[in-house]
Order: sequence, then structure tokens, then C-alpha cells
Amino acid sequence: MTTPRRGSLREEQKRLTKARIVETARTLFETQGYSDVRVDDITAAVGCSRATFYLHFTSKGEVLRAIALDGTLASVLDFYADLDRVLALGSRESFADWMSRAIDWFFANKNMLPAWDEATALEPEFRAVAREGIMALADTMPVYLARWPEHRRDEARLRIELLVAQLERFFTRWAMQGTIEVSAEQAAAVLTDVWFPALQAPA
Repeated sequence: MTTPRRGSLREEQKRLTKARIVETARTLFETQGYSDVRVDDITAAVGCSRATFYLHFTSKGEVLRAIALDGTLASVLDFYADLDRVLALGSRESFADWMSRAIDWFFANKNMLPAWDEATALEPEFRAVAREGIMALADTMPVYLARWPEHRRDEARLRIELLVAQLERFFTRWAMQGTIEVSAEQAAAVLTDVWFPALQAPA
């Protein structure tokens, strides 16, 4: 029987502690927002010291960045990679289905949206992360970009970024603020009417 090395056990313990910090912080951000959560709140909920926290992260903003980059952003990138496939099909029905799934994705991540918005407003570093994330979405759509003339590729990217912005703003006003009254089905249909033609590459 092989006994695990002390070094490997220590590394595994560090990994688990970091994961607990991330998951605990996510729960706090979801329930309390970003600005109201302090490092002390995170360490108390995890049951670790501030020294342990700072062994893994330099700030609560870095924890939120880890949440975004390690989980949320990956799922968003997959979603827009699928949009690349959908647009290549040229099917309005497939696009409408994608739009319905996009609304479902926002519902699944609804509780984190206020924290992201707060962090983007308060933290210059997180604004840079948000910008990099939006730019990365277009990179997951090479087939779509290739259908545009090279001198209009920036316009193609802008259309994707505007789609992202409108979906985020619509969802905030509709599902979180309640200032837009519409069913998910109606919203998906109208958004499809707007965006399916808007995303078509020039002939």
C-alpha cells in the first residue's frame, strides 16, 4: 500500500480550501451582493483565518474574478460557440431556440448578476475582466466572423457585443426590476425578430 506524500496532501488541502473560499464567497455574493460582503464575512463563513484567505486571494474582487473565469465565463463561451453553429445553419427556428435557451441561462445565473454589476461599477480590475470576457465571446464565433468581409469584421464583433448588452439589460429590467412585463416566450420571439436579421452577414 502506497502512502500519499506529505507534499501532495498539503497541495490537496490547499486546493480544497481555495475551492471552499470560492463557493462560500459565491453564496455570499448571491445573497448579499458584492459591496456588502467583506473579506471577514467570507473567512467567517469558511471558518478560516484572514491569513489563509490572503494565501489564496489578494482581495474579494479576485475571488469574484475566479468565479467568473473558472465557471460562469466558460459556460457563456460555450453558449456563444453554439450561436456560431446556429447562425451557420441559417435557420430562424434554430436561432429562436437559442434565444429561449439564452433566457434560461440568465435565469440560472440570476442571483450573481447584481454582484457582477456592482463589481464592474466599483472595481477597475473587474471592468477589465468584463471587457475581456465580452471580447472573448466573438472569438468563439470564427465561422460567423469569417462570413464578413475583413474590413467589416469590427462591425461583426460589435453586433455580437450589442447582442450581449441588450440581453443583459433586458433581463435585468424584466426579471429583476420588473419594469418590463412580458412572458419568456414573447420576449424570445421579439428578440429573435430583432436579432436574427441583425446578425446576418452581408451577401
